[in-house]
Amino acid sequence: MEEEEQLRCYMFLMSYMLLKRRRDINNANVQRRNEIQRRVRHRQYFFQRQRRMLMMMIAGGVRANAHIRTRPWTTTPSTDWWERVVMTEFQPSDWLDKFRMSQETFMYLCETLRPRLARQDTSFRLALPVEKRVAVALWRLASNIEYRTISSLFGVGKSTVCRCVRDMCHAIVSLLSSTYLRSPSDQELDESARLFLSHWGFPHCVAAITTLHTAIITPSNNASDYANPAGWLSVLSQVAVSGQGLFWDVCASFPGGTDPADILQNSSLWASAAEGGLSPVPPPIFLGKPHRYVLLGAPCYPLQTWLMKAYPQGSSRRSGDASLTEQQRLFNRRLGDALRAPDEALLRLRARWQCLSKRNDCGLDVVPTMILACCILHNLCESHGDTFKEEWQAEVEEAENVQPKHKQLLSSSLDQSGAEEVRRLFCGYFEQQNNRKSF
Repeated sequence: MEEEEQLRCYMFLMSYMLLKRRRDINNANVQRRNEIQRRVRHRQYFFQRQRRMLMMMIAGGVRANAHIRTRPWTTTPSTDWWERVVMTEFQPSDWLDKFRMSQETFMYLCETLRPRLARQDTSFRLALPVEKRVAVALWRLASNIEYRTISSLFGVGKSTVCRCVRDMCHAIVSLLSSTYLRSPSDQELDESARLFLSHWGFPHCVAAITTLHTAIITPSNNASDYANPAGWLSVLSQVAVSGQGLFWDVCASFPGGTDPADILQNSSLWASAAEGGLSPVPPPIFLGKPHRYVLLGAPCYPLQTWLMKAYPQGSSRRSGDASLTEQQRLFNRRLGDALRAPDEALLRLRARWQCLSKRNDCGLDVVPTMILACCILHNLCESHGDTFKEEWQAEVEEAENVQPKHKQLLSSSLDQSGAEEVRRLFCGYFEQQNNRKSF
């Protein structure tokens, strides 16, 4: 029995040693195989790195000897029209027709936006020049034609056209707002008041407030909120227009069904005007007394000491303004004449940048920035004295939807105390002027 027990122990020991030897051999084979694979991967990486460096050297040499290279992963059309026709053969009238500004203003805009729009070249493609990026975006804003048409015209992809429009609009708002869309200085306030009096016959007024509806495609959410009083979908903007026809303040991005009075009360313009920010210190003299400048607005706004609106007329067609006195009717006529100033400014804006007169196919995240950019570009062109062609205006008047009219605000709960006294002061002024003309 003892011998059998010893034999069994020897057999177990020999089996264990054999299994351990086999395991050691397998482990050594695995380690050897892993080392071989590691060396193969290292050698492949080394060769790939050498190949990439060689390709970059070849690409760099080709780029140094060539002025134009197409991107290897796209089928980009020819850019001959932009480089040969526009940059070398366009006449001043062509720049106005296609880009709505002179060539000098176009170059000024490109240099101003260069810090935000410039892109770096890579080894596989050349970045679009800033001038071409701006031209693509301006063409879209001026004509509102499809991206694919602009893509074929400029020899770029449709996605590139979309990026150019977005980037330029954001760059304009970021870099030019402080210069071309800002609160006026005291000198500009006095000049605007002089122009309102000389051109429109309304004294002591520096700006007029109105609304702009921009047609949009049906949004994915809350589409009914964007239905304006005329029944079509739009984005509503509030603008303040000076006597020079320039925009001093713009609030965009509101649904078309929003009440204009709500927009005004929640805007920075309301806070600034209520605190006297749109009048010099000390206030200028009006009818022998110091009085702050006023703004003009449509009947949908509340009456304030700094915001004049027309006397409410009867709700029925028969009554009309029969319930008003002669002084009040005269005031309404003079106010109506002066409110043509913002209407004409908006018409010039939509005629120059027709993306605001036709249905805008961009998303709601882009449209407000586009509206702000167009207002800034309007001020830029007007300030630089660029020609405005009447044929643009005639084209828009014939093709676009009529801007909706908002209902007059009949309730006086939002009217400011003392505002009626200021309005009667203007009534007295117009009556004096009318009596002088009679004699």
